[in-house]
Amino acid sequence: MKKLNIFLVLLIVGQSLFAQQNLPIIRATSKIVDIRDGDDFKKATWTISPNLKPDIYQTNNKKVTFYTNTDSITFKVKPNQKYNFIILLNGKDSAYTQIVCFPSYLDILMRASEYNLDDKREIPVFNYQSSRDSNLVALRKTFNLDSIAGFGNETSKVINLLHWVHNTVRHDGQHESGIKNINAYSIVNTARAKNIGVSCGELATTLNDCYLAMGWASRKIYCFPKDSLRNDHDSHVINVVFLTSKNKWIWVDPTNNAYIMDEKGDLLSIEEVRERLIMSKPLIINPDANYRKNPVTKDYYLDTYMAKNLYRIYCPLNSEYDYETWGLNKRVTYVYLLPLDYQIKGPYKTDDYFNPDLKTTFNNYYINNPKIFWQKPRNEAKK
Repeated sequence: MKKLNIFLVLLIVGQSLFAQQNLPIIRATSKIVDIRDGDDFKKATWTISPNLKPDIYQTNNKKVTFYTNTDSITFKVKPNQKYNFIILLNGKDSAYTQIVCFPSYLDILMRASEYNLDDKREIPVFNYQSSRDSNLVALRKTFNLDSIAGFGNETSKVINLLHWVHNTVRHDGQHESGIKNINAYSIVNTARAKNIGVSCGELATTLNDCYLAMGWASRKIYCFPKDSLRNDHDSHVINVVFLTSKNKWIWVDPTNNAYIMDEKGDLLSIEEVRERLIMSKPLIINPDANYRKNPVTKDYYLDTYMAKNLYRIYCPLNSEYDYETWGLNKRVTYVYLLPLDYQIKGPYKTDDYFNPDLKTTFNNYYINNPKIFWQKPRNEAKK
């Protein structure tokens, strides 16, 4: 009853605010409305609802136009502003309508451009498992990774393995795979046997194990939005692999079969892609990037989806086979890279937390210095 009373008060206040304004009016004899939101024309996307007061349309573009069957209205909008108007349906029903403009994901990322290069707090050394590990040796032989990688240069081998993982196991972000052992052997064989898809994290684990098995230092990178704790629970997981021939990390995404280049065709790291998004510099996706055979476009994949998910990132401290399989009294450590804009301030290091159900101990490091996070491998995986 208390919640109902609060709702009624808010509704009355909202109606009162609309009544106090001299609002623009457009007319309609049909309930169906077209909307041009920035460059995107949305045919028959809106239904006039006089019972909602107001009926709210959300955007993060700079210009919005509503088209009824007889009239139209255009607003040039700014972030964190509201724009009110009335759609008069059949000359008698007033539909109080409000456009609310939110910052775009690129706007949010741009505000998170600053890190702290003076942050010298130490973290343990990132570790990359040797390809001589028995599990990795078995993985390399079982899946014939040498043949898959081919006989080209280092870059072509890395890309060939990316393509193989993408084409071997399909992505399914809607259902849990139920796979308990988080390693490439278990993920590939279970997905094949049960004909199921797996999460982006499981695809990244598979590719990471393959790179380690072939002797490359690589990491599984969790990419998160700013507001994942409250409103946005969608995230993405990709990989970086260190190319000794180029002396740098590069971006590889097995879910979308994607790697990123600059205008010269040079492969880019996650750090470089993030910086170029913020600075509006050219970014090129490989032409055969795809999600379930659908082409991946820069406008959505980088400017929207990854702009959202590159706000904050983290990765396991140790890159090794089966590291994230919980149980057996294991210890799992993660390192987080946070921009200075991040609103939640916490300790530099969390205390060890032992989960008795998982029989696993967890601890995390939180840093603001990308130079520490993206440091070159000190102990590259040995072939």
